[in-house]
Amino acid sequence: MSLNKVMLIGNSGKDPDVRHLESGVATATFTLATTERYRERNGGELREQTEWHTVVCWRNLAETVERYVRKGTQVYVEGKLRYRSYTDRDGNTRYVTEIVADSIQLLGRKADNPASSAGQYPARDAQPYGQPAYAQPQDAGTKGTVPMDLPDTGQDMEAGDDLPF
Repeated sequence: MSLNKVMLIGNSGKDPDVRHLESGVATATFTLATTERYRERNGGELREQTEWHTVVCWRNLAETVERYVRKGTQVYVEGKLRYRSYTDRDGNTRYVTEIVADSIQLLGRKADNPASSAGQYPARDAQPYGQPAYAQPQDAGTKGTVPMDLPDTGQDMEAGDDLPF
């Protein structure tokens, strides 16, 4: 058995770069910044370390990212690591590490998302509770899911006693 899984929460570093292949398949690429904050042992000074990740999305997920992700959007990304290499025009071999996204979920408030100011934010109750906001379909012939906000039921979800666990 093997497992190749990545889970990241961070902010988009730029608007997605969306391209369409000759076959009509869409692909979107964007950078994601994750920041770790810690205190140094000597002196207790607060430090930050930011890592930059390249996220690649395909098909319906790429089209969804094109609509809703902008520079600064906070997102949760699930996917897998992919390593590849290519030769540039000068004959040098370049190595690339990227995250191929399986699902992406918008985080934060609507007002914090730059796409929301353009009237592009998803409608409420667009998808059942508990489903990821953006999911890459397992079967390429099925339609992708749409973004969602959790439905406001007026009840505190943690206070319920009807949970099966």
